[in-house]
Amino acid sequence: MPRSKPPVKTEVSVEEFLAFEATSSERHEYVQGQIFLMAGGTRRHNRIAVRLGSLIENQAQQTSCLVAIADTIVQAGNALYYPDVMVYCQPEEDLRVVKKPCLVVEVLSERTAETDRGEKWLNYQTLPSLQTYILLEQDTMRAEVFRRAEGGWFYERIESGPLKLPCVNLEIALEDIYSRLE
Repeated sequence: MPRSKPPVKTEVSVEEFLAFEATSSERHEYVQGQIFLMAGGTRRHNRIAVRLGSLIENQAQQTSCLVAIADTIVQAGNALYYPDVMVYCQPEEDLRVVKKPCLVVEVLSERTAETDRGEKWLNYQTLPSLQTYILLEQDTMRAEVFRRAEGGWFYERIESGPLKLPCVNLEIALEDIYSRLE
């Protein structure tokens, strides 16, 4: 599905995008040579991402994995995005862009849900390192989880109970992610 807003720039290389983004006061995403302005998030959106990132970071300290929240770019095919939460466990050659995440999480909003479920999900599937892609609802305690397994990707909808994050060997209760939001 196409994005609702037109691109800021077109016919741009990845390197041109990274140079543009390094000097921009706003954040953008890059998809097949086009640059799109990112939608702003709500305080609730931010709290969910920070809460989950903090819970993962506490566990990830026992591993070689690193957690990034919102300001780190991931490259998926010919697209560059800023996931809300990301975990990567393999050393990255490029300090500007993560290319081997094992976990990507997007917190859904009305403006981004279609892109997160469509375009981003299609691009994230191309990452051989990705084990889990999670979509967290903002207004309801709910997670949509896509897990890579032998034979392809498997979908699970979780409304209570643990969220399993295999790349950091962690289970987090949804209740813990959604606590302290107000």
